[in-house]
Amino acid sequence: MLRIFIKPELCAGCKNCQVTCLAEHSPSRSVWLVNLSDQGSRPRNFVELNNEGQPVPLSCRHCDEPECVNSCMSGALYKDPATGIVAHNPEQCAGCWMCVMSCPFGMILPDARENKVSVKCDFCAGRDKPRCVEACPTGAITLIEVPASNIDGKYPNLARGE
Repeated sequence: MLRIFIKPELCAGCKNCQVTCLAEHSPSRSVWLVNLSDQGSRPRNFVELNNEGQPVPLSCRHCDEPECVNSCMSGALYKDPATGIVAHNPEQCAGCWMCVMSCPFGMILPDARENKVSVKCDFCAGRDKPRCVEACPTGAITLIEVPASNIDGKYPNLARGE
């Protein structure tokens, strides 16, 4: 299974990952045409500063044991057994925000445009590689192949991005 892996020590703080994510989920799907002043537009990933003032990219890791899926009362969040991707059906979302409260990384947010729908990384569905991975000039955000049977054993710090 492919997983997004983050190497914070490589992040330059350029926010290319955020801008391309924002563009991918905008009506235009273009970095050149995205409306950056639209308060309703949100990227599905973020770059924050850590305690030392260094940039750290944050993205949904599509956890092996996703708390968001376990807490979703409507069934809108589910884990695709074939890909391991935690997917979201916005039409089924009840807006209870249990997923928002249970995500240990803060990567699920209420959609600013629709009161009762949450938004999360969709792994850029339909693309070979998520746009954030493509846009990262330093390799801080990468994809790695992880054996489905041994995610926690072989890669104990994967969920924390270490």
